[in-house]
Amino acid sequence: MHTSKITTTKFLFIALTILLLFTYSINGAGSDDMSALLSLKSGLVDPLGLLNGWKDPPHCNWTGVTCNSLNRVISLDLSNMNISGQISNDITLLTGLTYLNLSLNSFSTSLPKSLSTLTNLKSFDVSANSFVGNFPSGLGLCTGLTVLNASGNNFEGPLPDEFSKATSLEILDLRGSFFEGEIPASYRSLKLLKFLGLSGNNLTGQIPPELGELISLENLIIGYNELEGSIPAELGNLANLQCLDLAVGNLDGDIPPELGKLQQLTTLYLYRNNIGGHIPREIGNMSSLVFLDISNNLISGNIPLEISQLKNLQIINLMCNQLTGLVPNGIADLPKLEIIELWNNSLTGSLPNTLGLNSPLQWIDVSSNALSGMIPPGLCAGGSLIKLILFGNSFSGPIPANLSACASLVRVRMQNNRLNGTIPVGLGKLPRLQRLELASNELQGDIPSDLTSSTSLSFIDFSHNNIQFFLPSNIFSIPTLQTFMASDNQLTGSLPDQFQECPSLAALDLSNNRLTGYIPSSLSSCQRLVNLNLQHNRFTGPIPSSIAMMPTLAILDLSSNFLTGSIPENFGSSPALETLNLSYNNLTGPVPSNGILRSINPDDLAGNKGLCGGVLPPCTGIYATESPKSLKSIRLKRIVTAWIIGIAVMVGMGLILFGGHYLYRKWYLDGGCCLEENNTNEPWLWRLTAFQRLNFTSAEIVACVKESNVIGMGATGIVYKAELTQPHSVIAVKKLWRPGPTHDEDRPELSAEVAKEVALLGRLRHRNIVRLLGYVHNNSDCMMLYEYMPNGSLWEALHGGTAEAGQVLLSDWNLRYNVATGVAQGLAYMHHDCHPPVIHRDVKSSNILLDANLEARIADFGLARIMTRKNESVSVVAGSHGYIAPEYGYTLKVDQKSDIYSFGVVLMELLTGKRPIEPEFGEGQDIVGWIREKIRSNQGVEQVLDPNAGGRCKHVQEEMLLVLRIAVLCTAKLPRDRPSMRDVLTMLGEAKPRRKSGSSGSTIGHIVDKDKPVFSPAPDSNYH
Repeated sequence: MHTSKITTTKFLFIALTILLLFTYSINGAGSDDMSALLSLKSGLVDPLGLLNGWKDPPHCNWTGVTCNSLNRVISLDLSNMNISGQISNDITLLTGLTYLNLSLNSFSTSLPKSLSTLTNLKSFDVSANSFVGNFPSGLGLCTGLTVLNASGNNFEGPLPDEFSKATSLEILDLRGSFFEGEIPASYRSLKLLKFLGLSGNNLTGQIPPELGELISLENLIIGYNELEGSIPAELGNLANLQCLDLAVGNLDGDIPPELGKLQQLTTLYLYRNNIGGHIPREIGNMSSLVFLDISNNLISGNIPLEISQLKNLQIINLMCNQLTGLVPNGIADLPKLEIIELWNNSLTGSLPNTLGLNSPLQWIDVSSNALSGMIPPGLCAGGSLIKLILFGNSFSGPIPANLSACASLVRVRMQNNRLNGTIPVGLGKLPRLQRLELASNELQGDIPSDLTSSTSLSFIDFSHNNIQFFLPSNIFSIPTLQTFMASDNQLTGSLPDQFQECPSLAALDLSNNRLTGYIPSSLSSCQRLVNLNLQHNRFTGPIPSSIAMMPTLAILDLSSNFLTGSIPENFGSSPALETLNLSYNNLTGPVPSNGILRSINPDDLAGNKGLCGGVLPPCTGIYATESPKSLKSIRLKRIVTAWIIGIAVMVGMGLILFGGHYLYRKWYLDGGCCLEENNTNEPWLWRLTAFQRLNFTSAEIVACVKESNVIGMGATGIVYKAELTQPHSVIAVKKLWRPGPTHDEDRPELSAEVAKEVALLGRLRHRNIVRLLGYVHNNSDCMMLYEYMPNGSLWEALHGGTAEAGQVLLSDWNLRYNVATGVAQGLAYMHHDCHPPVIHRDVKSSNILLDANLEARIADFGLARIMTRKNESVSVVAGSHGYIAPEYGYTLKVDQKSDIYSFGVVLMELLTGKRPIEPEFGEGQDIVGWIREKIRSNQGVEQVLDPNAGGRCKHVQEEMLLVLRIAVLCTAKLPRDRPSMRDVLTMLGEAKPRRKSGSSGSTIGHIVDKDKPVFSPAPDSNYH
């Protein structure tokens, strides 16, 4: 019995010891996890204070922390907390972690080199940050890892081969970093992988055929790299594949017929490669296909008939290839088809007659082909057609009348076809229609009067048709109308005298018609009219003098009419007029010799036998010798003038005597002299014209215009900083240079310069163009009021002051890239979105200002010009040394391409940190030639990149070199070789330093949503 008690006691003692040891180990492990978390927190920057509770135990209750029953941390979720800083190596001590999420934060450092101790991980998400360096090793040891999402970072180096050992992986998303090298063939072992995202990196080499062994794969997204070679036929073995994105690369060869086996595929993107051959007939077997985009390739041959079998197809984009043959009739039977993009091919035949009857069509663009036949009548049967773009074909027959009932239409572009019949009635009642282009067809009849009821039309072009009869009386009163063109028709009657309400009209072309009567003086009410062309009509009567003073009118062509009388004297004082053609009329009298008429081309006055003087031969006869009646009148005027002069002299002497007496009393009797404040140089009071609500007066502005407030000088004036006290605000004041001593008739030149900049900036509305608040003026000076840019100009940030100041302001490549993009967006708006386009003509870093957020604003429009015709140019030397395009060497003609050259020089400044002209470039050499010489000689072009912007860091260097390519294209010697600003924006988008996909979720559906269909826009808004 005693022995039994001893045995029981020993058992209880051993059990208690084991329990105590177990409890201690649990508490010890929990304590180790808490220490690791505190170490992790110590390296983090938490601006929102979301981790302030990470202080007192138990750590399992801390924000983002989840523990198991043993107090071990199994989940750490710090996503979307705006956290930055350094991830401590002690995170590897959390060996129980199964879930780690650091996504959607602001980390810009590197991760620990190894995570090999976290072998229990099942989900790892660090997406949507800016992590740098090589990807950490060790995750290949996580046999249970199912989700690895590192998209949207700045990782570099090769893709980790060890991922092939994590055979439980279902999602591997590495999009939007700077991984380089080839895709490892070893990834073939990931048999459970459903999502593989590698797009937006710097991957090279060929697509491994071994990827065809990933039997569970549903999404393969590896475009936007530099992959080359052909598409592996083995990809056709991926029976579960739903999305295949190989867009934007250097792929060539044919589309493998084996892809037709992918019956689960919904998305196929192959656009912007060098793929050739034909579209395989097997594509018709992709029964689930919804999005098909193989545009911008070298594909030839016919569109296969089998494409009509794709009953789920919503979008078909085959534009910009070399396709020939017919458009398959079966396309019209696709029940879900929304968008058809076939433009810029060589397709022939007609469109399917039933197109639109069975589909909810939204967008049709078949322009620039060789299509013929009639336009299908049911294109808008679904009631959702937005854009109908058919120009540049040979369509014939009438315009379908039922388009007048298509309320969803925004754009109708049918120019350059063979359409006949009349313009359908009812288009003016479409609530969304903005653009109606029917030029260069064979249309007849009249212009429907219902167009005058439109509240949305901005662009109408009926030119080059056989349209007859009268213009609708209120056609120019459409509130949104900016351009109306009906040249080369057979319009008759008079020009409607209904111009009192034309708030937006900028271009009016009625040339080459049969219009008669007087030119209405109410035209001058169109305050935004830039281009007026009435040539080759039958107008009679005098030229209205009020037209000359229209504030924005730059081009006026009244040639080849029957106008009589003299040229209005005030034409020489026109504030904006640059081109004037009055030839072949019946004008008489002397040509005024002021303003534009002083240097007008004599050809623009030819055909007027009664004109003389000025740029024409001297006047003779009645205009050279005065008649007796005229002589008598002159004698009378001289007598009156003599009396006036005599009286003025007497009054003047009286004032002198009175003034002398006053000064005598002031000096000798009152002991003082003239007070300084009475000695003013202002002939007239300053007047303030505001373009928005302002809380200051002209007197406050004038008080700030003094030498101590000077902050810069521009091509047209000196700039002051004006700090206004009530309420406190800061603006920039540009006082325009006064013209030199001139005759009185030249005084309007100042007003013309002011009107030019005011008219331009008053019309331009863009976040990257400096905003004009108003202007202050008197009879001799003018001062423009702008929003103040606290960070000065780009020139100052890069070159001015001390080098350190510039380095601090634009201290990394991201900031400089954003400046480049902002300038490009502003110029693209001016070149492509303004109607008519605007060229700046003096793009340089000192004319690019930086706001409080370092966003770029284009300024100083003193040399800008409005371009009203395609291919039009300006014959005036403009620009600044180092930025001027080389075509100035052989022609004075400049257009948008000259702006693009100057922009390329600005890009080179941003990339190199150097001025356009530096002694180190060599005598007679500028930055463009210097960089081209470096490229030609293979002298390490990387060395030209500014180290202050990260030009010595490898992945930043690669980013900068992408933009350097764009700069070289922009500065091509020949203007035709330079891209448009829209092309520049596209290229800059592809060279974005952080091309993040935004993928941060852990589900396949969430990730796929981030890769929406991408459709290449038309190269120029003037064409699509």
